[in-house]
This record gives sequence, C-alpha cells and structure tokens, in this order.
Amino acid sequence: MAQATQAPAASPANAQPLTRNERLDRLPFNKAHRKLLVASGIGWAFDAMDVGLVSFVVAAIAADPHFNLTPTEKSWVLSIGFVGMAVGAALGGFIADRVGRKTVFTATLIIFGIANGFMALSWSLGMLLGARLVIGLGLGAELPVASTLVSEFSPTKQRGRMTVLLESFWAVGWIVAAMIGYFVIPNTGDWGWRWALAIGALPLLYAIVTRIHIPESVRFLEAKGREDEAEQAVRYFEDAGGVAPVASPKGRPLPKIRTRELFGSKYIARTAAIWATWFFVNFSYYGAFTWMPSLLADQFGSLTKSFGYTLAISIAQLPGYFLAAWLVEIWGRRKTLSIFLAVSAVAAFAFSQAGSVALVLVFGMLLSASNLGAWGVLYAVTPEIYPTRLRGAAAGAAAACGRVAAIIAPLLMPWFLALSGGNKAVAFIIFAVAFVVACAAALCLPERKGLDLED
Repeated sequence: MAQATQAPAASPANAQPLTRNERLDRLPFNKAHRKLLVASGIGWAFDAMDVGLVSFVVAAIAADPHFNLTPTEKSWVLSIGFVGMAVGAALGGFIADRVGRKTVFTATLIIFGIANGFMALSWSLGMLLGARLVIGLGLGAELPVASTLVSEFSPTKQRGRMTVLLESFWAVGWIVAAMIGYFVIPNTGDWGWRWALAIGALPLLYAIVTRIHIPESVRFLEAKGREDEAEQAVRYFEDAGGVAPVASPKGRPLPKIRTRELFGSKYIARTAAIWATWFFVNFSYYGAFTWMPSLLADQFGSLTKSFGYTLAISIAQLPGYFLAAWLVEIWGRRKTLSIFLAVSAVAAFAFSQAGSVALVLVFGMLLSASNLGAWGVLYAVTPEIYPTRLRGAAAGAAAACGRVAAIIAPLLMPWFLALSGGNKAVAFIIFAVAFVVACAAALCLPERKGLDLED
C-alpha cells in the first residue's frame, strides 16, 4: 500500500477535527476505490463461478455412469454446499468483527480453492458431498465480509452504488460458469466436469493478490487500537483522490460485541425484515437457478442446448445489476429493492407458464435481470443498517438465514416437479409467491440513502 508523504494540514482553530471515517466519506470516487472494488469483485466473481458451476456439474455428474445420481442425490449435492454457506456466513461475519475483514476474505478464498480441487478428484458421492460442504464454508464466509469491507470504504454518496457494483461481479462469475458449462464440460469427454471444477480452484492463486491490493477496514483498525495502520489506509485513499490529509482524533475502541443486540428493542424490527428478505430471495434464486440447466434439459431434451439457454439467461444479469446500481442512489435502497423483487415475482410466474424456447428465454432473462438487481441492493442495504461493532456479524447472520432457504429450495425441487408432472410450473409459481413475500419484507427496511454509516 502506498505511503502518503504529505504532512497533515493543520485544521482551522474554529473547525471541528474530522474523524478518519469522515475523511473517507468526503472523498470523490477515485482509483483507490476502483482498485478495491475490482480486487474484491474478482474474488466475488470466483464465488459466483463456483456456485454456478455446480449446477452444470451436477447435471453432468448425474449422466456419468460411475455416479448415476438419482434426483434426490442431485438435490443433496446442490444443497450440501448451502449448509456450509449457512455456517460459513454466520462464522465469517462473527470472526471478521474480531480478526479483520481482509484476513477472513483471504482465508476463505484459500479454503474453497483447495476444496474445489478435492471435489474435482472425487470418486464417490460421499467425497463429493464432503468437498462441497467445505467449499460452502469458504463461500458463505466470504460474501458478507467482502460487502462489509467495500461498504466501509465507500464515500457516503457512492456507498450503495459501489456495493451493487461489487455484487455485479456475481454476474461475471456466473456467466463464466455458464461458458465453462457450455464449452468445457460437453467437449472434454467423461472428465469434463472434473476439468470444470479444477478451474474453480483458481481462487487459491488469487488469494495472494488480495493480500497486496485490499486494505483492512479503517473502522476495524481503529476499534482494535491500530492507529498507525488506520491512518495509513486513510492517507492512501486521500492521496489517490488528490485530497490533502487533515489531523484526526484518536479512534475510540468499540463496545464489546453482543450479537444478542440484533434481537433487542432497537434492532429487532430491522433484523426481522432483513432476515425475511434474505430468506425468500435465497429460496427463489437458488431453487430456480441451481436447477435451471437440468430443468431446461428435461424440457427441451438436450443437455448441451440447456447449457446454451442458461448462458443466455445468465448474461441478462449484467444489465439488471447496472440498472440497480444507477437507481439505488436515485430512488433509494428500499424502493429499488422492492420494485426489483416485484418484477421478479411477475417474471417467475410468466416463466412457469413458458412453453417455447423464445418465451423461456424472454422471461428467463427478465427473471435473471430483476432477481440479480435485487441481490445487488440487498447486499448494499444489509451492512448499512447496523453499527460498526455489529456490522460483520449482522451481515453474516442475515446471509446465514438466507442460506437456510438455499438448502431447503433445491431439496424441495423434486417434490415440486412431482406435483406438476415433471415440469417447472408449480416450482416457479411458488418462487413467484416467495418474491412477493420478500418484497413485502423489503418495504419494512429503514432507508439509509445519503446517511453516514453508524459507528
């Protein structure tokens, strides 16, 4: 990290000294913010690539004579990762509030990179499930920690937009996964799915990059009394923005973390609203998209064509994110999130009735764009509604609640399919209802547009 050589400017006698967080909030978006966003975003894209890959890999493993998975076994391979993600999200946020956001972010990349390599070498269902569980631990811990870190460095007027743009890297990773599914798995023989998982081990190498290019949270450093490191981090961002540093008072240690505060009178309403939103968004998203390649293969009779259709639907995620990133600082978090969820409900219902390739693609792309735009805003609003001492743990707890739904939804899919004679109608009607409930919960969230983070 670059050291600023300029001496602190003296504050006017009648001026209130700026805290380090106020100094960060006054900055324009600059190359240091861009570097943080891209470095964190690439790690985020690797997460998405891994989650996306498993939906293609499971479809290929099920056709592998060595495994010959039943629908129930396919559901377990999909859901076991979300068990790990639920545990990882809860532990990752809790640990990040104690040892640092950057440390946890780097460790999680290493964990799921190694576990992907083991899954690629699996020769039994038990080994597949074990590796997928460990992958989930890494994935679950990384996502809320990364969004918390980016949120804490973002200027107030850009905070929502930066966090949504961080989430947009999910689309990049999912598109890469769809491309691997379309080009690699069908064209590399019986080991195609193994090569796909081997590519998923790349985060192990990227973890080295994150140690160099991602700074530690200033709020965390001040809370731990690491004043020199906190000042260095702030000066790095000021130097990149061409803003002269000013003297700041010493940071105050934060009160002891008491996660039971999430359920106290001050935070219980927002905790209930954010947990409900996370739960029903996860239920619909993971129920729909982890089964998408298999569902379309059954509907149109070709695994390769299914991968191609899923790739087209995945590409629609990007405009959804970009629209949400633009609107979140215009409409605000609550309005943007609720409207995107309402559109997702309409798209899910329309997709449930789609019989032709054209309609499947049109409504699948609308569902993809609106659902993932909502995801971006959800990651933006979650860290904002809690104070620094609880932010990592609260974001992780909300994500963990969502991962419980992500476990349940893929397991229920065989039952949903049985109810509708093997087609997707009942499942996507249920997902549409879940989006409506998520929309109602989102309307109960506090609006934090233009407000400083609470310390």
